[in-house]
Amino acid sequence: MRVLIVDDIPSNLRLLRAMLEEDKLDVVEAPDGVQALDALERQSIDAIISDVLMPRMDGYRLCQEVRKSERWRMMPFIFYTATYDSVDDEKLCYDLGGDKYLRKPSPREVLLAALSEAASAATRRPPNRAEWRFESDDMREYSERLVCKLEEKHEDLARRSEELEQARADLQHANLELESRVQQRTAELRVANHELEAFSYSVSHDLRAPLRHIGGYIEILLRNCTGQLSEINRKHLQTVSASARMMGELIDALLELSKVTRIELHRSVVDLSALAAEVFADLRESDPSRAVKLEITPGMNANGDPQLLRIVLVNLLGNAWKYSRKRADARIEFGKTTGAAVDTYFVRDNGAGFDMAYAGKLFGAFQRLHGQADFEGIGIGLATVQRIIHRHSGKISGESIDHQGATFSFTLSAGDLGQPDAAS
Repeated sequence: MRVLIVDDIPSNLRLLRAMLEEDKLDVVEAPDGVQALDALERQSIDAIISDVLMPRMDGYRLCQEVRKSERWRMMPFIFYTATYDSVDDEKLCYDLGGDKYLRKPSPREVLLAALSEAASAATRRPPNRAEWRFESDDMREYSERLVCKLEEKHEDLARRSEELEQARADLQHANLELESRVQQRTAELRVANHELEAFSYSVSHDLRAPLRHIGGYIEILLRNCTGQLSEINRKHLQTVSASARMMGELIDALLELSKVTRIELHRSVVDLSALAAEVFADLRESDPSRAVKLEITPGMNANGDPQLLRIVLVNLLGNAWKYSRKRADARIEFGKTTGAAVDTYFVRDNGAGFDMAYAGKLFGAFQRLHGQADFEGIGIGLATVQRIIHRHSGKISGESIDHQGATFSFTLSAGDLGQPDAAS
């Protein structure tokens, strides 16, 4: 059996086709009555399932044209509609020559049963064409009902348009309110950050003088009272002196961290390769006995603040130098990988590495993943590096596999390598 399905909505056609083809029926599609008549002319069709409301020629008119034809007037015809769903609509479908009337959506079983009933009804249809009325009362009723449906559609579309306009206005108002709140919170956060930085700077700066006094007086005691101190008391004073020095280093580190956050950013084109070579030369001078192989990719230029980027390399290369000192074949590499949007720079060493389970603590202030007895330090360098990278709109991450060295990768905002920036 070959069924012609007529509907102007593609999703409805797909659903009908799926249900009919599941029962091994052949399916022909048409988007309106005009193309449905064309399909009837070109192909052998056994039944028609048609929507009512369609452009150019609707289902009512299609049924009339089919019933007027000597060739097709006995064709089983099923109306399948979601718009014309009243009792009067159903009566008109039968008055115009329809064999079955179904409301969308109908289950597959109902649809197949309707096809069978329509085919049976077609065999009982009067063969005399004169008994069918195609104008007068039926056409007038059809026209009135069509106008009514179109008016209902127009009213429904107008109502939906008003609802959409109101929803758009509500959304616009909500967006403006949200933007205002974000700006307010951002301003509050900026003020809070400035206050916190100022407090940190002030406290750190004010602590330096009393610490210098403590350290100085302890040195005086150790120098002038050596003969009067017991060995235990001398060690106690040395411990206090060392702790004062450590605290001084922590304060200096806090001041450095505060400085890189507060300092104005002056961008220019920076030769990172040359900068890395200078930093590494200073490291060699600090410990000339070490033999470390250094590999620097040449020609690495970036847009950034030269002073701050030097601090980045001092810390990253300094860490690589420190944590690889127990390797006889120590190796440090500074290079980059080129990306579509932004380049990624990396510092890689074959030193002690770290446990990736604690990688989330790497960039926290005063966080250390190695004991002081193994590697000296105060745990502020990577926090400083992260703040500098973030000020350059970049990202930084660290990776270590089975403690076999470490790789720190960072990006910087692309900027314009030909146009130095003034300030951030």
